[in-house]
Amino acid sequence: MTSTALSANCARRPARKSDPAVSDAAHMAHALRLGARGLGATWPNPAVGCVIVNDTVLGRGWTQPGGRPHAETMALAQAGAAARGATAYVTLEPCSHHGKTPPCAEALIAAGVARVVTALTDPDPRVSGRGHAMLRAAGLEVTEDVLAAEARAANAGFLKRVTQGLPLVTLKMAATLDGRTATSSGESRWITGPEARRAVHALRLSHDAVLVGSGTARADDPDLTVRDMGAPRQPLRLVIDSRLSHSPDSRLGRSARAVPVWLLHGPKAPAAARAAWGATGARLIELPNPGPHLPMRDALQALAAEGLTRILCEGGATLAAQLVAQDLVDHLVLHSAGALIGAEGTPVLGPLALARLAEAPRWRRISQRVLGPDIETTWQRV
Repeated sequence: MTSTALSANCARRPARKSDPAVSDAAHMAHALRLGARGLGATWPNPAVGCVIVNDTVLGRGWTQPGGRPHAETMALAQAGAAARGATAYVTLEPCSHHGKTPPCAEALIAAGVARVVTALTDPDPRVSGRGHAMLRAAGLEVTEDVLAAEARAANAGFLKRVTQGLPLVTLKMAATLDGRTATSSGESRWITGPEARRAVHALRLSHDAVLVGSGTARADDPDLTVRDMGAPRQPLRLVIDSRLSHSPDSRLGRSARAVPVWLLHGPKAPAAARAAWGATGARLIELPNPGPHLPMRDALQALAAEGLTRILCEGGATLAAQLVAQDLVDHLVLHSAGALIGAEGTPVLGPLALARLAEAPRWRRISQRVLGPDIETTWQRV
């Protein structure tokens, strides 16, 4: 076809009209990407994103560290007077209650926004539809449930804490091809390569806290911080240690005043150990302990009550098995290394006491990627 014929053919075609639903989805996807920037930094608040649009993007915002300012406030401040008559895309229903900040629904109304598009209704009883109702009562057009599934996945930790009183738990495991994490002598550094280890630091940054058991704490003496990534903050560091057996002179103890450390222990923890850990600046949380191990559901409920929404578990085989057996793991991230250790090595998971294959917990693969010589596979509980 000649260029003249092509031009004539194009001239006969009617102009394509933009699909409002497609436009809404695109702007909400933008807001979700912004909201993800707050993951791990906003607890107990959700990590919300907001975009103010009127032909062009006028303002962008996401929940800031500690939960304020909120995403809507940040985006409205950028948009200024241009927000009047615009559309606000918000990944969670704007709040309607007075807390440490005024309601975001009121701020949107006062700014003269004409339309608000949201992904999810906030299940928090203080909001739960009241924000949408406030907007509609003020004459704003409200469109709900745009990219709702994506928003539920993004804020799964906040939603689980509000609706179930538990944080989202990601279990990270690194193993050889035959499912071993260490040799018979206990050597485990390093099974995986530097790319996988860097990915673990990124995982830590997207969670509120990193959790290990006392066995891992004693064996590895970890510091559980985010390193070499220019991290603007550090996650909380949690240790499950029923008798406070981990030394306060460890890396965790020596750095507890710089980066918070919380220890969950039982009633039989010695007074001397409590005093020694208290002197480091660590926080001690006592839990009932009727058996040999601390009850993990109670531990997670206690942490949720403190506001935690997303916890990354980097514990050993025993802690991992306890969490899996009690159906407390939401996501499992497995780093597989191309090595074989043999049956005498340490298994990646402790006993689950399963009698039949039908009892085995099942998982659905949601992503997979190559990390240098290793493979990262992310699974979600079925």
